[in-house]
Amino acid sequence: MTENQQLENELSKIYKLLVDNESIASKLANKTNKRYRYSARNLYRYLLLRSHDLRSLHDALSDLGISSLRSSEGYVFSNVANALKLTRLLNGESFEADSSVLTIGYKKSKALLRRHARDLFQAKGKRHQTEIMVTMPDHAAEDVVFLQDLITNGMEIARINLSHGDIDQWKAMLANLRKASEVVGMPVKIYMDLSGPKIRTENISVKNKKGVPKDFVKLKSGDDLILTKKNSNGKRAKYDEEGNLVSPAKVGVSLPQIIDDAKIGDRIFFDDGMIESKVIKKEKNELTVSITKAHKNKLKARKGINLPDTLLSLPSLTEADIQNLPFVVQEADIIGYSFVRTATDVKRLYKRLDELGAKGVGVVFKIENQEAFENLPVILLEGMKRKRIGVMIARGDLAVEIGFERISEVQEQILWICEAAHVPVIWATQVLENLAKTGMATRAEVSDAAISAQAECVMLNKGPYIVDAVRTLKSILKKMEKHTSKKKNTLRMLNVAKQSLKKIHKKK
Repeated sequence: MTENQQLENELSKIYKLLVDNESIASKLANKTNKRYRYSARNLYRYLLLRSHDLRSLHDALSDLGISSLRSSEGYVFSNVANALKLTRLLNGESFEADSSVLTIGYKKSKALLRRHARDLFQAKGKRHQTEIMVTMPDHAAEDVVFLQDLITNGMEIARINLSHGDIDQWKAMLANLRKASEVVGMPVKIYMDLSGPKIRTENISVKNKKGVPKDFVKLKSGDDLILTKKNSNGKRAKYDEEGNLVSPAKVGVSLPQIIDDAKIGDRIFFDDGMIESKVIKKEKNELTVSITKAHKNKLKARKGINLPDTLLSLPSLTEADIQNLPFVVQEADIIGYSFVRTATDVKRLYKRLDELGAKGVGVVFKIENQEAFENLPVILLEGMKRKRIGVMIARGDLAVEIGFERISEVQEQILWICEAAHVPVIWATQVLENLAKTGMATRAEVSDAAISAQAECVMLNKGPYIVDAVRTLKSILKKMEKHTSKKKNTLRMLNVAKQSLKKIHKKK
């Protein structure tokens, strides 16, 4: 058997896999909004494709000058069928794809993604392809001129984080944003982030050896720490004269449910991963963790807690979110759904939105933990039951959960899966952060900003030099859009694709 014949056989197997499973693709598509009927089919086909290691296959296709499978995210069936057709022609054979299979090509797949992005971001008269979103600082409630500068320099979406402030402050921000938009004659869309279940350390007020109250407890690698459900202002650690731990520090947690859900051996991270620990003891109201790494020696009050190994029974939609929803759907163009983890979480939000009659508001699923990443395809399939959806790659919490060494790999996989679903992506967390905070950009963050042009929207956080950051990002995006559109990959097997297929077929 020649190399070309072997290549044809491998492509034929993939083609047959797609055709044989088209009935499942069709059933999934029929459950979605009509705008996503083809997208749901294509996402399922992409999961089938990426559940195999295709590296040697696409290298062989490239050697023959045939479009490889590397850029097939948005049009899987058409790409595979065309590659098989050309390979058979080289082998002196003819081939016609199954005409009963609904399919589109490269150009239409790109147009479909652009259409969904325009729908979500309500983009009209765009200045560049990738939208720029900016998180509103507190003074946005007071300074209209500042907001005018943001809009004229490139901000198209204003993000209001409902984890901070109160309804009076949010209303003041909205009034100023609308006034600024009217003054400069340029539109601005409103994005509101639901706060979700905030897992943090509780208030800490402990006295040091001199009797002075402090809002932190000291920790070092090897120490134990007690997490408690009980109302507590914390307790500092006590050491003997040789520095050995005699009595561990204790802190309260904002959501006591994590004490019940965590298991012995589970990792728990504090303060954006600056302090790492592992559960070594569990009681009814307390967990004891051992500090495995302490990049900081102080654990302060109100710092974030991440539990990457723990299946949390917390609802992604909290009581505070439910209370805020009527205000949000009245004022926001897009809702950010924080800490979404499963398709069931999507159903809960959609049920509330239906009850409020909010059929037109956009919804963005924030992928900020390992469970959400692993469930991304099924979250998208459930999400496609509404017209306007998107995904945010919340790289801060996500990096803590999956490990900093994996964040680059995982953010790429999220981009691929969303492109297969023709769902727009928001690239978030620490984009040009040094520039926004200090006025000086690092070389690394400029490179990161250039990579962000792969997404349909980029989010900047607040800082004293945020207007400069917006101006710089706008310039970078306009330049990069002339050079790149998404990117190619090597097509090794994706575990998230394989596991998602199991979940989909199990529901069948």
